[in-house]
Amino acid sequence: MKRLLWLTLLATTSLALAQETPTITISKSDKLSIAVTGLGGELGKVLQNDLTMSGYFKLVPGAAAGFTISGSAGGNSLSGKVEDHGGKTVLSKTFSGSVRQQAHQFADEIVETLTGNHGMASTRIAFVGTRTGKKEVYLADADGSNITQLTHDNSISVAPRLSTDAKSLLYTSYKSGYADVYEIHLASGARNRIIKFPGTNSGAVYSPDGNRLAVTMSKDGNPELYITSSSGGGPRRLTRTPGVESSPTWSPDGGELIYSSDERGTPQLYRISAAGGSGQLLSTGHGYNTEPNWSPDGKKVAFNVRENGSFAVAILELASGHTRTVGEGQDPVWGADSRHLIFASGGSVILLDAQTGQKTTLVSGLGQISEPAWSR
Repeated sequence: MKRLLWLTLLATTSLALAQETPTITISKSDKLSIAVTGLGGELGKVLQNDLTMSGYFKLVPGAAAGFTISGSAGGNSLSGKVEDHGGKTVLSKTFSGSVRQQAHQFADEIVETLTGNHGMASTRIAFVGTRTGKKEVYLADADGSNITQLTHDNSISVAPRLSTDAKSLLYTSYKSGYADVYEIHLASGARNRIIKFPGTNSGAVYSPDGNRLAVTMSKDGNPELYITSSSGGGPRRLTRTPGVESSPTWSPDGGELIYSSDERGTPQLYRISAAGGSGQLLSTGHGYNTEPNWSPDGKKVAFNVRENGSFAVAILELASGHTRTVGEGQDPVWGADSRHLIFASGGSVILLDAQTGQKTTLVSGLGQISEPAWSR
């Protein structure tokens, strides 16, 4: 795993999962009452599941609903409609694609129309699984369905990262005998090795606009952060420390990065301008901090902490500096709504509503699962 760069740079050892009960902060919030009518079968089931998972709604009988959701489906399209309690149409739109795609798109439009927040149903997740006996990269819908094994490298495939639009994916593979970065175009399946400098090339992540990559490379001797073009060329060195830098995550505007470095002994989080300069230490209240992930709203960073030999997920509020622990697990990643996280725990991908503490198992049964990624 990429989190072990400062130990082995080989990403071959799985970390122990936390054994202690995590501290979860739960806050109550009102949910909008909705009724779904006239949409049965797979479409209706997927739509209702998407809306429930969003955390913003509760399903009630039609007479008690503040909003009624209906639609007519035929062929490859869905005409969806949302009416308020007085019968006024607040959303009317047609969606195309597979039945599941129609439901996901409609759910996201409902979330945005009624709450003003981004939906997550149409996004994709990726993760590493060991079902074959090797670490390979898998892809799935945000609800854990439609699981596909993307890589068949029969080697070590780690550190998957999806582009914001879910059209491509980066990952680190040792299939050449060295750690290099590959990109897969998901529609065509085309795969290219895009970063292959001497030494280790690992943990590449797309900038929000997709025009740049941040990546750890040791081509100059020490594992440092670099920024390259979207094709992996023109590397520009960003950090210069005696430690190991890893796990970069971009700010929503692409102007900064937060990363993990052990330049002071144990891994800590640092914040740096994408234009260059010195990394500034972030105070988290924990002595061991790895795998940061910046929320799309720019307000929070989720990361791993390790205390007494256990790993847990924590959230740092950047404005206040307040840190809270929200669950047992590793490799947290924010969803498009800046409310939900996914992380690996107990051989599963877990979805956490960071506002209520609600947990849902999305994926399991694929061996040891690690390093989830999420499009936005």
